[in-house]
Amino acid sequence: MNRLVLAAHVVERGAMRYTPAGLPALDLTLQSDSEVTQNGQLRKVSLQIRAVAIGDITRPAQALVLGNPAQFAGFLAPSRNGKGVVFHVTSIATEEPDVQPG
Repeated sequence: MNRLVLAAHVVERGAMRYTPAGLPALDLTLQSDSEVTQNGQLRKVSLQIRAVAIGDITRPAQALVLGNPAQFAGFLAPSRNGKGVVFHVTSIATEEPDVQPG
């Protein structure tokens, strides 16, 4: 299974673009700062990850306020150049009801 759920906030958002199939696409950079327990020890984790929203999810992704926390869910896929991964966002949850996918 390839499923990722990440609490993060948007630090960069590209301009709306369209895939060759005509779907809207929005490139994002997400920042996540969290604490996790690993092997019984508390660990602080801070990371940035490249993400993309494609299709209907671009509307709520575009409405997110930079820096406001949200929960992103989706899957990981290789980047087009084959170096690294891109988080493909398929759903976004916030405390603001108007940012839910419709």
